[in-house]
Amino acid sequence: MEEQSFFDKMMVNLRSTCKYYTGHPKDLGPSKVIHFTSEREFVHLLHQGHPVVVAFTIKCNYTKHLDKVLEEAAAEFYPQIKFMRVECPKYIGFCMTRQKKDYPFIEMFHSPEQASNQGKAVDPNVTKYAVKVLPYNYDVSAYGFREFFKRHNVRSSNHE
Repeated sequence: MEEQSFFDKMMVNLRSTCKYYTGHPKDLGPSKVIHFTSEREFVHLLHQGHPVVVAFTIKCNYTKHLDKVLEEAAAEFYPQIKFMRVECPKYIGFCMTRQKKDYPFIEMFHSPEQASNQGKAVDPNVTKYAVKVLPYNYDVSAYGFREFFKRHNVRSSNHE
């Protein structure tokens, strides 16, 4: 068996350690992107207290690129930030509630806080939450997500 050259060893090391190396796909392990299946699941995810980045998508060429970016960002920011993908043709009702006309688009749902009942008689089994929704308008890349989280003071790792 032939021994690896210095250059080959260096490239293997670079691929395994550098977050920003883009020459070859990274081994991200199992997908951390959650595929939307129901509003109940989405609400349950919000109740866990982590910010949730949601990509509202349709079938188009750009979606393939977006899927790769979501996979990379989800692997980098897991478990502090959750990433979810909604296929809007399958879940028209959920997507229409966002009242957007241009697809795909990304929004971050953040800071679920228990809403006050304001003196009204409500069912004790119902818990209301106020969720801040931020439209994502940065570069669609792991770097763009990192800058977006910094801008909105979202803790994206244990090191911050």
